[in-house]
Amino acid sequence: MPADRPEAGSETVRLWSFTEDTLLENGEDDTLVAVTWWGEYELPHIAPQVRDSLGRMLLGPVSMDNLASSMPDAAGDWRGMLRKVLERLAGSVVHSVGLSDGRGPVLSAIPVTQAPVFSAEPVPPGRLVKLSRFATMRPDGGALVVESPRARYRLALLRRPAVTVASSLAGPVTVEQVAADSGLPEPVVADVVAFLVAAGVALAAGPAAEFAEDTDTDLAVWPPEDLMFHSRSRTWQKGGPLEPGGDRSGPEPPVLKLLPGGPAIPLHRPDPVTVGSDGASLTSLLEHDHSCPESNGRSLTAEQVGEFLFRAARVRSIGPAHLPGWPSHEASQRPYFSIGCLYELEIYLSVNRCAGLAPGIYHYDPFGHALAPVNDDPAALAALLDLAMIGAGGHRRPPVLLTITARLTRTAWVLGKAAYATTLVHVGCLQQILYLTGLAMGLSAHAVPVDAGDRVDRTLGLEWPAEVSVGECVLDLPG
Repeated sequence: MPADRPEAGSETVRLWSFTEDTLLENGEDDTLVAVTWWGEYELPHIAPQVRDSLGRMLLGPVSMDNLASSMPDAAGDWRGMLRKVLERLAGSVVHSVGLSDGRGPVLSAIPVTQAPVFSAEPVPPGRLVKLSRFATMRPDGGALVVESPRARYRLALLRRPAVTVASSLAGPVTVEQVAADSGLPEPVVADVVAFLVAAGVALAAGPAAEFAEDTDTDLAVWPPEDLMFHSRSRTWQKGGPLEPGGDRSGPEPPVLKLLPGGPAIPLHRPDPVTVGSDGASLTSLLEHDHSCPESNGRSLTAEQVGEFLFRAARVRSIGPAHLPGWPSHEASQRPYFSIGCLYELEIYLSVNRCAGLAPGIYHYDPFGHALAPVNDDPAALAALLDLAMIGAGGHRRPPVLLTITARLTRTAWVLGKAAYATTLVHVGCLQQILYLTGLAMGLSAHAVPVDAGDRVDRTLGLEWPAEVSVGECVLDLPG
């Protein structure tokens, strides 16, 4: 490939384009509508130069300099206006680097989340860089794709310089070392490295030559394949280690999650023995046909929610427990099964229609049997309820959505590499208990598939990946 030799193109150019699934349509009152993977965006009062630039980006990568040269009569800061529009549409904007040989991008950063931030600042001279241990490389559509479950972008390596630089980052090196070893011009290497770091698939060391990823104890419990599996199986993204037995070098994770500040809302405590009005047997409950009924628009009550959580998920007691052959650990007893009584699962309630409970998002305290408010933003609540409605295939938002999360350090401290797989087993156990409890109470509790991307993490205030969402359950009245 002669054009990839240093003398053929030693300078780089930054390029912008839209993802292939992006469309632009004319709306009412001269409003431009961007139709994207993430939804529709109305763009009012768009200057002609900005409108033309967006249209050219639909056709392929283009540089700001080329846009400026084609608009000699552009008045005002239209490029500043364009950048603001592109920030709003960040989840559909592809950032690329090309060479001065005119042969198109060397690599492209393709967004995989709705609101990523891309800042390809140069790595300081002499600073060590390396690929993230979570980064993987695979062929896709004629390019080599580098991606990581921690990254907001995936990198398409389209030409030899990008492949050469990326493959040189297996261990800590500097831009200068990569340039000297590969024979590539240093500016080309610097731009490729800046894109890899900005996308999140490579890391730049701090001034003390330490990489933050290597000292992050929350990341330490995740084998790369598990975090990639979690990321790909729990979110509708575009496109797409500890030794067995756990690591007990640190303190034991707490039995219960530390509660957020603020007053808690006590819940109703029913008679533990009597449930329902017809005395249904376990057999009759198990033999009942499973269904996912359409929400009928009726409201639950705070008393029903309190009884439901009390019977299905409260902490009955706390004390020591152990697995055969392992030291004891602090554990709890609850109504559903958990290996080693680890109980790493947490429950968040998105309350829509419930007499006695204000709409909002709450965390359930299983020990105090109370709710703690975590988010009162109506838009955030509506977004979660819409995801549940879509997942259930319905046309109404449910009265209550339960989001189940997992504190993985809780299980990894005992089970090591088996932590995430065990958590998925526990989710199934809890879902079954929620279903049976709802059925016995004359309610409808059923699992729904929900896109558990970064929107859920932000809304619930999760410290990802120390705590991740792993399942959902809709609580409703039967039709």
